[in-house]
Amino acid sequence: MANFHLQPSVETCHWGYFDAKQRPALTISSGDTVTIDTVSGSPNVIPDRTKFHIPDALDAIHAGLRPEGPHILTGPVFIEGAMPGMVVEIRIHDVSLLQDWGFNLILPLLGTLPHDYDEPRHVNIPLDRARNVGILPWGLELDLKPFFGVMGFAPPKGWGRISSIAPQATGGNLDNKELTAGSTLFLPVFTEGGLFSCGDGHGAQGDGEVCVTAIETALRGTFEFILHKDLAFTYPRAETPTHYITMGMDPDLDQCAVKALREMITLIGEKTGLSAADAYMLCSLAGDLHVTQTVNVSKGVHMMIEKKLLTPRKEH
Repeated sequence: MANFHLQPSVETCHWGYFDAKQRPALTISSGDTVTIDTVSGSPNVIPDRTKFHIPDALDAIHAGLRPEGPHILTGPVFIEGAMPGMVVEIRIHDVSLLQDWGFNLILPLLGTLPHDYDEPRHVNIPLDRARNVGILPWGLELDLKPFFGVMGFAPPKGWGRISSIAPQATGGNLDNKELTAGSTLFLPVFTEGGLFSCGDGHGAQGDGEVCVTAIETALRGTFEFILHKDLAFTYPRAETPTHYITMGMDPDLDQCAVKALREMITLIGEKTGLSAADAYMLCSLAGDLHVTQTVNVSKGVHMMIEKKLLTPRKEH
């Protein structure tokens, strides 16, 4: 199994979209591990260069790429043998900060309260990497729990180029704060090679991400990619060391909850052999629905259930 390091540049990044016709930045085999560096933000969010570290790649990307959306993504990574109908297991081994600042934006007409704030607001947030805290303007030191807001595959070729803003069955802008180091994301494949890209680094985020942004920052992630030909589900799933996670994305938050719940009922049936009715009951007794985000055109809900509860059904 090989190890690779993919760094951001004009040649290895794309800004604001996923596209099945895009040339891979890296080709790997199942079982390989890739460390991926990312950058984040447009030129108008850069802080005082005399006080903070600005990655060289960020300036080059600003000069060399045309933005088609908010997210600067590193990739795509082509996984040999990955074909539509298969699933790739993405083990997130490590996530770490690459700079000493982040930013947060409030933008009129966007967010969960689109009409409450009439002026745009931009705040740079110092990040103390040694103590793993972000220092908010009023002095609060907020614990950092870094993760990638965007991790996804390219869509089917027939979709053409799609925005990175709305999450899809392909993954993308999931903004799921549970996907920190030690978790695993499962993504169905929709085009040859999968074409994995990531970005939208978050230093910290609450469920909801209500003002559109988290602490946006540059991150380094180490991912192991494992191809599964025997899995057939068609929507993202995830695991933490203790929980299974299913997801639902839709412009209607109620439908997000319905989708995440139905996905969990299916997962429980697969793991335990329980009937759909028994799985539904277990979800009501022990499953937790969380509002993932309410700001990305398609909103998100994820459902979590403890792994220890899903033991194979015992016959009586």
